[in-house]
Amino acid sequence: MSRPKHYSPEIRRFIVSALYHEAKFRSVPMTVLTNELLTAGLQNSHGWQKASEAMQIKDSSPPYQTK
Repeated sequence: MSRPKHYSPEIRRFIVSALYHEAKFRSVPMTVLTNELLTAGLQNSHGWQKASEAMQIKDSSPPYQTK
């Protein structure tokens, strides 16, 4: 069995449920809502700065788009 290339933390079931209901209420995919919430919470943080340096980018990633 191969090892995953990226760490994928387990998110509490209640949080996933809240994300699901909020995304449905806003009529957006859960991934879009999750990215928006995490960006708002982490932008300008130490972790954000370190990730930007590690990935050699200074701007945030383009928003997730559905087809």
